[in-house]
Amino acid sequence: MTGEEGTGVEGARILVVEDHEPLLAAIRDVLVGNGYEVVVAADGVDGLQAMDEQMPELIVADIMMPRMDGYQFYEAVRANPAWVSIPVIFLTAKAEKQDILHGKALGAEDYITKPFDPEELLIAVQARLKRAAAIRRAEEARFDEMKDEIVTILGHELRTPVTYIRGYADLALSDLASLSPDEVQEFLQGIRRGGERLTKLVESLLSVIRLDTGRAEQEFSTLARVHSDLGEVVEATVKRSKQDANEAGVQLETEVAADLPKVRLCEPLFAEALRRLVENAIKFSGEKDKVVRVEARPAVGWVEIAVIDQGVGIPSDQIPRLFQRFRQIDRDALEQQGVGLGLPIALGFIELHGGRIAVESAVGEGSTLTIRLPALPPESE
Repeated sequence: MTGEEGTGVEGARILVVEDHEPLLAAIRDVLVGNGYEVVVAADGVDGLQAMDEQMPELIVADIMMPRMDGYQFYEAVRANPAWVSIPVIFLTAKAEKQDILHGKALGAEDYITKPFDPEELLIAVQARLKRAAAIRRAEEARFDEMKDEIVTILGHELRTPVTYIRGYADLALSDLASLSPDEVQEFLQGIRRGGERLTKLVESLLSVIRLDTGRAEQEFSTLARVHSDLGEVVEATVKRSKQDANEAGVQLETEVAADLPKVRLCEPLFAEALRRLVENAIKFSGEKDKVVRVEARPAVGWVEIAVIDQGVGIPSDQIPRLFQRFRQIDRDALEQQGVGLGLPIALGFIELHGGRIAVESAVGEGSTLTIRLPALPPESE
């Protein structure tokens, strides 16, 4: 029984970890005889070393081994991001239900008890390799789709402001002497709008880098302190979005409860997260004369900061995608600006605080995005 062409199975490299030499040799012979490349290890420690040298596509591992048993080996494998998708088949003489459940609870893909039928082993190996190959193809397809989307979004977001800047600058320079002061001001405002859009794009990309490199986490560790004046931080942050709201014809309101508990806060990160939620609410208000309301209130174990809009709303099946990077809901239909990073960045900064962001929305009625921060007891300093 050899691997089928096109499934990603034929010639696959399999790591067999088994401390019983005769059984190890038997498994190797069965797998090699059916077209697989086999690497062997006597226990979990040797198995990890073998994986450092050559990464397998599947692992067959005994449970009862010296130095590092199969469960410990499995956990060490899964702790390495590069190995997390490699399927594992546990091989053991034990047939007790509790042992099988333990292996499955860890996430092992299969569990074969000894003595085993070679045909059973081969069927399990081929099934797991086929499944892993199918998952890999699906992930690659999704990655290719995302790459195309990112290229399209970034290309649009880079070209549009550059076009603004160059277009207005060329118009001004081509006949500057004949332009009225109002026309000069109009051209300069166009250039400024293009510059502001580019600045927002750069700031978003830098924030993503801060999150991915751990710099935001370091910033939180350095600057976070206990705040008893969260309401003042909320009001100051919302106030900085007043101009954007006025230009969009949106009324911005704030209501802060008087009895907010203390929270541990890194003010720059929290303020950026809240600002991005407010900007998102303003952008999706859709029409003028709508209201965006920010409410800060106590909750059991939490402090909640809700950003409430009266905008277009989000379909329920799209809410799980809301915090994915470079993902935007109905971008073409809504003629959105931005690259789809604002909400993922906000979530990343709030999670550094041990918090979360909850979403409630109804199409055509609006959305509420609620930051929840862990509340501290009154005696906290």
